[in-house]
Amino acid sequence: MEEPTIREFEMSLSDGASDDDEFPLTLPTDGSIRKGCDPLAQTQRSKLQHRRARINQQINKEMRMRAGAENLFRATTNNKVKETVALELSFVNSNLQLLKEELEELNSNMEVYQTDSEAVNVPMIPLGLKETKEVDVTVAIKDFICEHYGEDSFLYDKEIKDLMELRQAMRTPSRNQAGLELLMEYYNQLYYLDQRFFSVQRNLGVHFHWYDSLTGVPSCQRALAFEKGSVLFNIGALYTQIGARQDRSATAGIDRAIDAFQRAAGAFNYLKDNFSNAPSLDMSSPSLCMLVRLMLAQVQECVFERITLTTQDTHFTSQLQLAQEAARVSDVYLLVQQSMTQPLMKDYVPFSWASMVQVKSEHFRALSHYYAAVALCDHMGEEGEEEAEKAFLQLYASVPAGPPLSQVLQDPEKRRKLGKAHLRRAVIRHEEALRVHSLCKILRKMDILQDVLSLTHKRSLDKYSELDREDDFDETAEAPEIQSHTHQKTDIIPPDFSTVQVTDIFQRLGPLSVFCARARWGPMRVICLQRREGGLGLTLRGDSPVLVAGVVPGGCAEEAGLREGDYIVAVDGKDCKWAKHGEVVHMLKSCSDRGVEISVVTLHSHDTQVERRAIMLSLCSDKENTRHHLLGGAKGQSSASLLNWNRKKKREGSGLTKRLGSAFSLSFGSIRDTEAMY
Repeated sequence: MEEPTIREFEMSLSDGASDDDEFPLTLPTDGSIRKGCDPLAQTQRSKLQHRRARINQQINKEMRMRAGAENLFRATTNNKVKETVALELSFVNSNLQLLKEELEELNSNMEVYQTDSEAVNVPMIPLGLKETKEVDVTVAIKDFICEHYGEDSFLYDKEIKDLMELRQAMRTPSRNQAGLELLMEYYNQLYYLDQRFFSVQRNLGVHFHWYDSLTGVPSCQRALAFEKGSVLFNIGALYTQIGARQDRSATAGIDRAIDAFQRAAGAFNYLKDNFSNAPSLDMSSPSLCMLVRLMLAQVQECVFERITLTTQDTHFTSQLQLAQEAARVSDVYLLVQQSMTQPLMKDYVPFSWASMVQVKSEHFRALSHYYAAVALCDHMGEEGEEEAEKAFLQLYASVPAGPPLSQVLQDPEKRRKLGKAHLRRAVIRHEEALRVHSLCKILRKMDILQDVLSLTHKRSLDKYSELDREDDFDETAEAPEIQSHTHQKTDIIPPDFSTVQVTDIFQRLGPLSVFCARARWGPMRVICLQRREGGLGLTLRGDSPVLVAGVVPGGCAEEAGLREGDYIVAVDGKDCKWAKHGEVVHMLKSCSDRGVEISVVTLHSHDTQVERRAIMLSLCSDKENTRHHLLGGAKGQSSASLLNWNRKKKREGSGLTKRLGSAFSLSFGSIRDTEAMY
């Protein structure tokens, strides 16, 4: 399978996210302020995590056994061996099916994520986080630092340790804003990691292992894009858990749930638009489309709940609004149901999810007919009759047969009969929701859902009995379908990566615009300069790092071996890759009579984009010094500019630079006040 790719963007153990009463684990270093959850804390969600981790490992073991048995079956010509292997395969497949069912039951355990409030609300569907194995990048990064950057890799032990601990903490994020910031921090660090250590010419040799969120099937990729996409998936999944745990008995909790589900939809949609060739089914396009629709449906459900809370009156138009809002919720859940029945998704989505979506579609369709009936039967001809008639005419998707709606509104008996027809359809829909609910073992265990369905069913039955009369011999007419409508459209909120500012862990390697994985360097040279009457005989330009723009023929610098295009990385052993132009000049002028030792490197031909950035660096003012200190720290800087990590295939061929041997520079005609001779 092809490795994943990302186009023009920078791109947990699942249930390790914890409730507020779970125990945070403070990182023991100064490198990151983020915290993960204590994986040993015996909370409901941590126990769920441990069970999922165990099942994932068993699935991985069984799949490896199956792959080996299949290879043996194809390779052998001995019939007896084939029979034995076939029998073993049947056992392995049986075990895999049992493990899959056990994992599906864990993934369907929605009650763990719900709020502890005693309010009776329909449960939401959260998504478990993807789990990952530990990854040790110590050896790979040390080798790269030594071979590519030419530095002593042991000097970066602390940075490597900080990175490893940040990834370890990212596996168990808390189920709150701190957990989201932890995932965002690691995600943003991956941008720097990609620039520092992942090049087209050389593979770092690190394998990233992640498990499918729903099936537990393992996937392994060497591409950092897979790691980024998986972290982004977990950001969206964590938002679903935060949304599900909100107390929706008050408008403030509903608003928080709406925001969380909209941000979850944004994360999944962003992943769908920018991530291709996904190795696991949970990050495939059909799955992400389904998840986006599911999140927006839950947003619409929250909108309906808020309108229900804020609508205390029983006015005719208010009840009609509730009817149309409920119809809207039913329609969006119907779209989710259609997504779940697609060929690739039908056997992938947990049965409890599909059942819950169908139950909600039927339940809210029943509520739409119930509120329409209440509006018709309790309408007493209040003030604003013209407004009421206008709202009533917009209630239905098509003009119903029979007398005009304006006449129905004026005739109490006609309103009663039409309201009774709506209640009949409401009862039928309620009963269908109860039937689907009874077919799913996991939903039957959810007492809250059972209470909601039973209460609303009984309410519709009571209202129907209230309207029913003994002399009603006419057959109840079929109620027309209600036109869905909402007063608040759902939004997809894309992730904003600049909200969490991070410092490049490996910033001591130097400014990223020059010291990156795509650059090719000559070996570091140490040059001793002795000042003469005419000075050191060199011209410097720019800063962070300072570039040798020219050397005086026959001067001290040329005789010592300094070349135009060299970058000064140290003066008398003091690192100055981040030093300003004036600071380097001061160090050179402060040299004693014995002279000064400067360490320089030469940037060879490499990625055209890096060349362009290096040239711009030599021309820029001091603004370039802090460009890569903080991710997202620049005022007014958009997140898109920080996330561009697409690698272009055509690296060579640029007329922007003028070659001088193995170095490059600009003509002296373009030198400005940032350049001076010393």
